[in-house]
Amino acid sequence: MPSPIAKDLIDRIKNRESIIGIVGLGYVGLPLMLRYCAIGFRVLGIDIDGNKVDKLNAGESYIEHIPARGIAHARETGFEATTDFERVGECDAIILCVPTPLNKHREPDMSFVINTTDAIKKYLRIGQVVSLESTTYPGTTEEELLPRLQEGGLEVGNNIFLVYSPEREDPGNGKFETRSIPKIVGGQTPGCRKVGIALYEAAIDRVVPVSSTKAAEMTKLLENIHRAVNIGLVNEMKIVATRMGIDIFEVIDAASTKPFGFTAYYPGPGLGGHCIPIDPFYLTWKAREYGLHTRFIELSGEVNKAMPEYVVARLTEGLNQQGKALKGCRVLVLGIAYKKNVDDMRESPSVEIMELIRARGATVAYSDPHVPVFPKMREHHFELSSVPLDGESLCGFDAVVLATDHDSFDYLLIRQHAKLLVDSRGRYRSPEANVVKA
Repeated sequence: MPSPIAKDLIDRIKNRESIIGIVGLGYVGLPLMLRYCAIGFRVLGIDIDGNKVDKLNAGESYIEHIPARGIAHARETGFEATTDFERVGECDAIILCVPTPLNKHREPDMSFVINTTDAIKKYLRIGQVVSLESTTYPGTTEEELLPRLQEGGLEVGNNIFLVYSPEREDPGNGKFETRSIPKIVGGQTPGCRKVGIALYEAAIDRVVPVSSTKAAEMTKLLENIHRAVNIGLVNEMKIVATRMGIDIFEVIDAASTKPFGFTAYYPGPGLGGHCIPIDPFYLTWKAREYGLHTRFIELSGEVNKAMPEYVVARLTEGLNQQGKALKGCRVLVLGIAYKKNVDDMRESPSVEIMELIRARGATVAYSDPHVPVFPKMREHHFELSSVPLDGESLCGFDAVVLATDHDSFDYLLIRQHAKLLVDSRGRYRSPEANVVKA
């Protein structure tokens, strides 16, 4: 049976009387905020970025696929954004949606999670639930959050509650919305799990409880490792097939006709986004603590990490066949978001391709309708704006590299006017004299 405090909190959530606090207002936090606002909760958003807070309070959006009208409507229903962490004391639920990157040694950088927990712990009170949604290694919730929540004398499972519920956002995927993506919930105690289920059942169509926070953490990693390993496999198959003169996309389409035992994964120029290039290495790092070596994960990481180099090698080969060296050429990269039809630049392989091209002495430019100006990034620096695509501009480049296949590109125009077209996404299936498959 849940404690009286847990029962009271569950009742408050069910009656829409609770205040939801969301810490981290990015690709995960904003859709979640909109969902809770839409069903009648009052939501307080907290972020360290004052510019984001000001835009949200003005009813503006800074993420392309989240329309400003949604933010404005949330403001009308009581949503407020702030940089003041002291205000977590007003909230009944605090949902943490902060980044979990890797450091330069490919080890987990837990600073955002730890610093955020340290920032809120002094303001926590009896009758709250804290939920971590950031992807991380199994044991994070128990090892890092649990002791911090109890430093001030609160008791997790009795008068404050701790859960882990991994985010499952897929920016730009119109087939799913926040409410329709099943939610995994693991609690630090059975009572915590009951509170977590109530928190998410209010907003999500299907909640899937698991036995512990560790099981929930491992579930998220398995989902992303499954994709990373299979993408690594198909990227390696692409290299082999290309050398043999076989179209790997034709092979995948043919294999996909098998009604059982095969799932189609498609090759590309490398992995991007916040999850797939990063999350598998959280498990490889944690596995070493147990004396284990995760060979499949690390091998797929090596294959996927090498794909930008492969694309540039194919670019160099194509130029050589035209009697040109890459050094001194002008190269246009098409699409610099990590996936098509979004403006999300996190871990985009396109940017690494741009850096490799520049390092080899070529002049690089880009065109991406979703990213009009190259943004400020921690590790990548280009003073560039998106080049408009027309016949004249395309003819001004020695080569064009298709890195991200946005639907809005005019692929016929590109093929007609590109002197050399390096296709890393399989958009050009029929043989063309000016097309090099990569």
